[in-house]
Amino acid sequence: MTTPHPASPLPDDPSEQSLWRPLRLLQAEMDADIGRLYEDHRIEGLKPSFVMELLRLHARGPMTITELAESVQRTHSALSQKVAAMRAAGWVETVPGDDARSKKVALTEQGRAVVGRLAAEWRATEAALAELEAEIPYPLSRVVADLQEALARRSFHDRIAAKLAEDPAWG
Repeated sequence: MTTPHPASPLPDDPSEQSLWRPLRLLQAEMDADIGRLYEDHRIEGLKPSFVMELLRLHARGPMTITELAESVQRTHSALSQKVAAMRAAGWVETVPGDDARSKKVALTEQGRAVVGRLAAEWRATEAALAELEAEIPYPLSRVVADLQEALARRSFHDRIAAKLAEDPAWG
């Protein structure tokens, strides 16, 4: 019996088909382009995924992880992991909170020194996205709004559950 070549897809591998994987890959490519801008301008150790939180901390001041997570619409767990990575990179630090038991996340001097540039990059990115959307017949922001409306009528969970109910492999 021969083993399939690692590069050849298995006939029963459903992950070979994905409607939205190209979108995720496109977004990763665009984030990599933003990351290259940081490298070009010697902003070391900054990931594009950190920028919203750094800008939010600059605008609103130190926040608990819970407050920061709510402000950027992420889970506490996801934000806790991100804060750990940002702390390791030197962008944020933990400072005493309002009482002895609480801690807040604050920008470090390194973080404060770069937020003006990050705000400029955010504005430039949004302008470039608006320009890009103007070049296509159906802007992604409209697609997102339309998807949100459709999901308000019937949730993604319910749609998947209905498909699984028809699939004997789900059991």
